Amino acid sequence: MHQTPPLLQLQQVDVRHAARGKASASDGRSQRAGNDGNYALQQIDIVVEEGEQVAIIGPSGAGKTTLLHTLACAHQPVNGTLKIDGADVWDLSNSDRHRLRRTLFLAPQTPPLPPRQRVITSVLAGKLPSWSFTTALKNLIKPTDPKAAYVALSRFDLEDKLYAHVDELSGGERQRCGLARLLLSDARLLLVDEPLSALDPRLAIQTLTSLQTEAQQRNASLICSLHQVDLARSHFKRIIGLRDGKIYFDSRQVTDEMIDNLYKNARDDAPVIEPVNLRVAIDSNPRCF
Repeated sequence: MHQTPPLLQLQQVDVRHAARGKASASDGRSQRAGNDGNYALQQIDIVVEEGEQVAIIGPSGAGKTTLLHTLACAHQPVNGTLKIDGADVWDLSNSDRHRLRRTLFLAPQTPPLPPRQRVITSVLAGKLPSWSFTTALKNLIKPTDPKAAYVALSRFDLEDKLYAHVDELSGGERQRCGLARLLLSDARLLLVDEPLSALDPRLAIQTLTSLQTEAQQRNASLICSLHQVDLARSHFKRIIGLRDGKIYFDSRQVTDEMIDNLYKNARDDAPVIEPVNLRVAIDSNPRCF
């Protein structure tokens, strides 16, 4: 019987620090023989099924952002393989890889929104991968679907900013504007980097709930890096702990002891919100899927 491959699979992946000679699409394979050990990610093995939701936690500098960019095909591994739908991403032609990227959506912690652009235009840019050049150009002149942008913004309490300019938004509002883009994409793999860092507790829970609901409704896989350990444990069934570029644990049953050990003696500039009254038993295999 034919078995459907997982949506995402990383096998023995190493990724160099960008400042130390990040591999490009053309030279990555040749650097395999010149391994210098200066890796931001080391020996990463992850399998994510279609529709699965995963939180990534760990100290600052652990490699969470690098991992998300690797999954988005922005960083090429110097060792190992990244497969999406069973295809080795970096064995594809440039045109095929470009088409594959249209099925992914990466929401960075600080979204690259043009300061003088109107919010409505920035949000509708989430549809760009499915638009023709002509439609994209028309949208810059006159927004093509104001109602869709309004509905997306309303899910993040930003509907009143529909016609504001991006440079009029606060840091947290810019974050949520970038996430509203995600709602308008048709991506199957949603990669979200620290979406709650500039939000108060109420907005943080609302934002996380909106992301998870959207992923569930479209059966998309959601991978979200978080500093808020308590929210990771209360909202995600599966959590990956990352430290020093390595997977410290990959589990559906994360204990306080596992969390303490993950952050123990780690240099972390961002405060970790410790879990409250969330105790679960450790599983027999902390790297279960």
